[in-house]
Amino acid sequence: MIVVIGSINMDLVLRVPRMPLPGETLTGGAFRTIPGGKGANQAVACARMSGKVAGAQQVAMVGCVGDDAFGATLRAALVGDGIIDSHVTTLPGVASGIASILVDDNGQNSIVIAGGANDLLSPAHIDAAQGLIEQADIVVLQLETPMDTVVHAIKLARSLGKTVVLNPAPAASLPDGVLELVDYLIPNEIEAAMLAGVSPEGADAKALAAALQKLGSDNVIITLGSKGVHAALYGGDYDFPAEVVQAVDTTAAGDTFIGGFVAGLASGMDEAEAIQQGQRAAAWSVTKPGAQTSIPHLHELF
Repeated sequence: MIVVIGSINMDLVLRVPRMPLPGETLTGGAFRTIPGGKGANQAVACARMSGKVAGAQQVAMVGCVGDDAFGATLRAALVGDGIIDSHVTTLPGVASGIASILVDDNGQNSIVIAGGANDLLSPAHIDAAQGLIEQADIVVLQLETPMDTVVHAIKLARSLGKTVVLNPAPAASLPDGVLELVDYLIPNEIEAAMLAGVSPEGADAKALAAALQKLGSDNVIITLGSKGVHAALYGGDYDFPAEVVQAVDTTAAGDTFIGGFVAGLASGMDEAEAIQQGQRAAAWSVTKPGAQTSIPHLHELF
């Protein structure tokens, strides 16, 4: 089983010809509400990339939504993808998390998040889900929920002997010693630079990965967008070129990569095969609009 612990948002997506300047009012295009949140996106990607085959990995989500219309829709979307929602908690009197997303004509996005119920995911919620986590092979986390909850979950998962995957996004500093508890650290260049304590301008992926390994994480996989992936693994360093596609919307590309990678590991692939599956899924996703609406099913990739 794969257990994903993290955020569940409703994405409010607006197409724009370009990003507005400060103080500027810009006429946009199509508007959509699409289920998202880094945690939920990664859970959906894990579920869809596990495939509808005998022995496919189950995926479970641990998170919080509000008791509003968005919360009901977000839960239904998870269940619709076959994700176990027994530890998705509905909080009374609280708004569900939202992300306001502008997507320009080049497919690039700008995102502002209001955490809502995600900000109230607590260590107590993690403890309540311990029985579920005990069933997991892999536990996946991000940083769109409170840091103390993330750290508590990592420590619990590690104490239970689980493989821990951390996507340190949005970029933030981590408490000392946390990276030593992470089996696979998967940042983008900006996130890697922040964790390494260097400027992202001109940063070299190989040097960043080496710096993060020195801080404690055995396996560092840095996603580089159209430049591919640099993986500093326990067995050596590898570069994986990206597939060439015409990007429509890059929202959730990183989440899709993680889902493809984790589903690959859970199905028995080696690390290189799992990375390549994640890359193929991410490349497919940027050719479609939206977050969860862009995440492919395994059969669509082959």
